[in-house]
Amino acid sequence: MQVATYFFICVDLSLALFEEPALFPVPFLATSLVEVLCLMVFSGRLVHFAKVTPQMVFWKDTKNICIMVAIVLTLIDLIIYGSLEAVNIHSIRWSRVLRPVFLINFPESRQIRRAFRSIRNTLPDILYVFLLFMFNMLIFSLMALKLFGERGLKTVEGSAYFTNILEIVFELYVLVTTANSPDVMMPAYDFSWWYSLYFITYLIINTYIFMSVFLAVVYNNYRKHLKNEIRKLAYLKRHKMIEAFNILKVKVGTEFVVQEAQWRRLAKVAAPDISSSHLELLLRISDEGQKGHVDKMNFLRLADLLNIQVVTVNIKRHPLEAWVPRLYQSSASLWVQKVVRHRAFVWVYDVIILINAIFIALDEKNPFISYAEWLFLSLYIIEILLKLYTFEPRVYFGRKQFWNWFDTLIIIAALVATVATTTIQPARKYNSQQILDIVLVLRILRLLRVIVSIQRFRVIVTTLINIGPAMLTFGGLVLVVYYVFAIIGMEVFHGKVRFFGPNATTPDAPVCGNPALKDSAFARDKYCKNNFNDLASSFILLVELTVVNQWHILAGGFALVTHQAAKLYFIGFHVVVVILIVNIFIAFILEAFFVAYSLEKSEVETAIEKKIQELGVGIQEEEMQDGKLIDNVDAKDSGFHGDDAENKRKALKGLYFRIASKRGLLLGLRSLQWLKSSVGSAAGKMSESFLTFSSFLSKSGYHEYRTVDTLLQQMFESEIAPEDEAPSLDEILNFSPIRVWVRLPGPKYY
Repeated sequence: MQVATYFFICVDLSLALFEEPALFPVPFLATSLVEVLCLMVFSGRLVHFAKVTPQMVFWKDTKNICIMVAIVLTLIDLIIYGSLEAVNIHSIRWSRVLRPVFLINFPESRQIRRAFRSIRNTLPDILYVFLLFMFNMLIFSLMALKLFGERGLKTVEGSAYFTNILEIVFELYVLVTTANSPDVMMPAYDFSWWYSLYFITYLIINTYIFMSVFLAVVYNNYRKHLKNEIRKLAYLKRHKMIEAFNILKVKVGTEFVVQEAQWRRLAKVAAPDISSSHLELLLRISDEGQKGHVDKMNFLRLADLLNIQVVTVNIKRHPLEAWVPRLYQSSASLWVQKVVRHRAFVWVYDVIILINAIFIALDEKNPFISYAEWLFLSLYIIEILLKLYTFEPRVYFGRKQFWNWFDTLIIIAALVATVATTTIQPARKYNSQQILDIVLVLRILRLLRVIVSIQRFRVIVTTLINIGPAMLTFGGLVLVVYYVFAIIGMEVFHGKVRFFGPNATTPDAPVCGNPALKDSAFARDKYCKNNFNDLASSFILLVELTVVNQWHILAGGFALVTHQAAKLYFIGFHVVVVILIVNIFIAFILEAFFVAYSLEKSEVETAIEKKIQELGVGIQEEEMQDGKLIDNVDAKDSGFHGDDAENKRKALKGLYFRIASKRGLLLGLRSLQWLKSSVGSAAGKMSESFLTFSSFLSKSGYHEYRTVDTLLQQMFESEIAPEDEAPSLDEILNFSPIRVWVRLPGPKYY
């Protein structure tokens, strides 16, 4: 259902590529039929959601109302537009700006809605700062009018300088973005250097102070509302877990507990793919005394236990050890393996990579440089072969070994491309420049191997990967805003500016097909391809406006071909995207990066590692190099079973686990068969209430990967006392960001 919904949303949004003004023109009848089909799918999704949702809840949900209104308005617009087109009357497809409503309001897009809520919650405080900023800019505009308006100054184009108050306001607004600096100052500066003090003062106050205040206000409000939402999520999870406990609890002695069988069933329903060995470990942590039941405090952290991803590593002997054991265990072979495992081996190849970088920067036509490239390529191939000889290949190329795959694929691709280039160039049958470009890019990409060797680099890259999924949320937010502005821009500006090709000789080519652009900066800079004549061109133009460099030239060009009021469109885009969304994006990146970069182990992860140490089956990840890992396992009796140390070592061969987010402790468990016998067979059919509360775990934002939301929840939950029963459900849903809900016992992260 989710995939189908997103597919038809993408189809609906992409219709703008085929509608007038179109990148790929298609008859209106075809696009309208496709749009009607999408609307039918959206209506069906809405009906399905209405059937599984209480009627009172469904009709109170603003999202559902927005979708229904958008469907009705789109159908009305289709009918009106189609009727007018039938009698050759062109009109505006105004309902196209409503298409992002479907992307935002379906239940599958909750993260994008959260981003919009962040903007909505931040607007009131930003509005006051923006009004103060505009008032300050108006004061400076009046000062400029009085200082320069009566002095007869001229711009480079020969027009009057600072004589119109509206032009002054626009130029000073552009100056805040520094896009027209120092051009806007030069006529006054040429007249007297004293006037430069006016512009310097303006830049200091508005560009450096006010823009910084904008970022500070956005960051402060975003952090405040984000923490409020995360608190709500954390308390909702606590509330649901308490309700689940109340349903499953039984009284044992003087306290209420959940029986082991019920706990197992709940965990299996909440995480159906969890292995029996993983489940057994979590039970050992939850049932410390092996009493056959789980108390309330340990039950409440079941969701946290399931959230910690455990990666299974199947340790096996190296194939060469099985095929030629005498050769593989010889003194020379062991010495080679020792050298490859040594840290100095990595350092040597880091130096080789850096030397290779110097050679890449040199002239490729020099024969010595060309031969040296073959030498470096040979060294990299030897490195991979030595590693495959030392480490078990299936472990080396495991699913989680991204850098090993990356390294090997880069070397193989570079080898194939280099051989192909060497073969093609002497033949001279066709131009091989594209292959040469690929070879050069692959050579440069090999330099990324340095990231693997430097710990701090790895930490930063891992942090960026962790916050990557959440960054995509803001990608969706930017897509929505771009789409709306692109549709408006196409309706207002399409056909006003035309591009005739780089070598066009028609008289209209120098003025972009519009005489109003004659002698303008827009035409002189050859910006004709920056237009709103189709969706793709519109998106490219909006990206240029986001960068803000030369955006006033673009705005001025479209104002010349329409009306000076068109500049309001570009100012509005700058305010919404650059001042608001970009600052919120920066605030999100700062907050997420601080959290992901500095957060230590959670209490639950610490409990897992502590239990592993108590069981005596803990080892360090650095020891997991190959099939010899088992020889490094501590052989003391762990209490995990009653066999002696030698039997334990034999049983440990095979299945290993590690916490995916940490580089520390690995989990060495006994054979899977023994654990399965401990777990026993699954119980019968689950009751309806049991299934309901197990679904709470999967709907509370707890997934197999660590997201920024999870990290923030972890930070906030560390502030909640274990015995805290959480507020009532109504209180949780009405949380206010200005209310202090908990006393912070330790360092404050916000």
